[in-house]
Amino acid sequence: MIDARRIEYLKRCLKRCVLCPHMCRVERTADGRGFCRLAAGMVVNSALPHHGEEPPLSGRRGAGTIFFSSCNLRCIYCQNVQISHSQAGQTVSEEALAGMMLELESLGCHNIEPVTPTPHLPGIMAAFLIAQSRGLRLPLVFNCGGYEREKIIRLLDGMVDIYLPDFKYGIDETGRRLSGAPDYPRHALASLREMVRQVGDALDVVDGVAKRGVLVRHLVLPGMIDNSLAVLKAIREKVSRFVPLSLMAQYTPIRAVGKHPLLGRRIGRLEYERVVNAAVDLGFEELYTQEVDDRELSPDFAKEHPFDWDPQGQDR
Repeated sequence: MIDARRIEYLKRCLKRCVLCPHMCRVERTADGRGFCRLAAGMVVNSALPHHGEEPPLSGRRGAGTIFFSSCNLRCIYCQNVQISHSQAGQTVSEEALAGMMLELESLGCHNIEPVTPTPHLPGIMAAFLIAQSRGLRLPLVFNCGGYEREKIIRLLDGMVDIYLPDFKYGIDETGRRLSGAPDYPRHALASLREMVRQVGDALDVVDGVAKRGVLVRHLVLPGMIDNSLAVLKAIREKVSRFVPLSLMAQYTPIRAVGKHPLLGRRIGRLEYERVVNAAVDLGFEELYTQEVDDRELSPDFAKEHPFDWDPQGQDR
């Protein structure tokens, strides 16, 4: 159940912003801009039923995704670069966002899934409370980049139904170099442990649709198998081997990394299979995997429907 007192605390955090591990301490309520380059207002790029998430999230009628602009990471290879590296979109009020959530429910979506919610978190939770007071009954999916503060995640206890974090890096230097995220593995582990404490280390699925739990995503990057193996080992040793993993092969180079010695190409089949086999060998029991192919998988947020393909194509 959404807790109004904790929402007020999150709003106070904006006065000296400490919502994420960057701890910028800028006064966003006075138009201060930190790492995410956002003021206090929420900026939404699009809201739509999304059929390309993992099967328990998309179900038959789609996940109710709300794509927010900007991010607390700056991944040089981000496939959502049109919105994650900018503030492109519409500034919305809590009331307007609550209306979007209710509209997604009316369209038959199985959940409400804010994407990159952390910089916008106070307003998202306030909007979800408003929507619930008006009859919203869908679970809330927290789809984040994994670079979270354990203390902030702890405040969401009882308010988030499904955690959907990335676990991008198992090596400190890789996170710093590719995403501007110092100590990424430490923060990802601490926040994931807190997520698991709240909702368990499994995904509760009813009639093919997730209702509660956690699902960890990891994008396999070309030429960086050691990083992927470090991620798997960290989760296995410091969280749980029962955590469901989505191992993604969909990496598609964007223009900014076209000449990068590693990131300028797609992932190879043998590379991807090595990561999947390592997960099996480590004892992970619930894996979502993808086919390795040459499809163009970058969304285009300049279009009304950014996803005109299935970006997941997962097998379980």
